[in-house]
Amino acid sequence: MILPIVAYGNPVLREVAVDIDANYPNLDTFIANMWETMYGSNGVGIAAPQVNKGIRVFVVDTKQIIENLEEDEKNDYPGDEGIKQVFINAHIVDTEGEDWPYNEGCLSIPKIREDVYRPEKVTIRYQDENFVQHEKTFHGVTARVIFHEYDHLEGVLFIDHLKPLKKRMIKSKLDDISKGKVRVDYKMLFKK
Repeated sequence: MILPIVAYGNPVLREVAVDIDANYPNLDTFIANMWETMYGSNGVGIAAPQVNKGIRVFVVDTKQIIENLEEDEKNDYPGDEGIKQVFINAHIVDTEGEDWPYNEGCLSIPKIREDVYRPEKVTIRYQDENFVQHEKTFHGVTARVIFHEYDHLEGVLFIDHLKPLKKRMIKSKLDDISKGKVRVDYKMLFKK
């Protein structure tokens, strides 16, 4: 089932999400719905707060990014083959490398894209959908998407990484989104 995506301005996007355990009700169905919602809105990742659940769950599919790169672009992300993965109770252990820019967007902040600087690598501890514990290091565009989705668990949005002048320049667009004055081809939930 495709879930409505929470729009900018909804308080759930600013809350720190909570860890869950294997007894969380209907988790398999919720994760399946997250995948369906992400693909239905042409996303490459989505976090539970974006579908109005304040829990530490996100899904990422960067294989679709890597597979659609031009040959010369693949050199920009050496060794990054992409992932399709569920992250539960994720917590960043370490970051490495130089900050580098990438033009990011967000399903909760439609029609706005900006360059955001993030580190090259992230080491993250998380559980998979079977609650098996992992600790892995990711790099390239996969690390980028993980950072973005992880931020949602911390109540942080990609626009929070922008310089003050850039934020002022997009303020009216953000206000329009929070008031429901935006058209997208997926279901959105606006604050009332």
